[in-house]
Amino acid sequence: MDTSQLLKGVLDLAVLAVLRDADGYGYDVLRRLRAAGLHDVADASVYGTLRRLFAAGALTSYVQPSEEGPHRKYYGLNKTGHDLLNQSTRTWTNFADIMAELLLTKEAA
Repeated sequence: MDTSQLLKGVLDLAVLAVLRDADGYGYDVLRRLRAAGLHDVADASVYGTLRRLFAAGALTSYVQPSEEGPHRKYYGLNKTGHDLLNQSTRTWTNFADIMAELLLTKEAA
């Protein structure tokens, strides 16, 4: 199965989940997603998702200087982002439960 298609549908949720625990800049978010096991996630997809979630009002942003290069733009969840994460988590959990049931039913047949 092509995981890149699955990722497109859940990347917003994955990014929100990563930012739930700590603010992060683009590459940091990408690294945390990959460390969690989402190895196929593309750089451009993460940066685009961060920009889209920010434009939708789900994230705050601020710039901090970096000793390793240019300033970094950090993103964090605001109340709207937390609400979106909670709602998306419920939707994902319900969907995953339905899929698990469908797959178990098919395996048993």
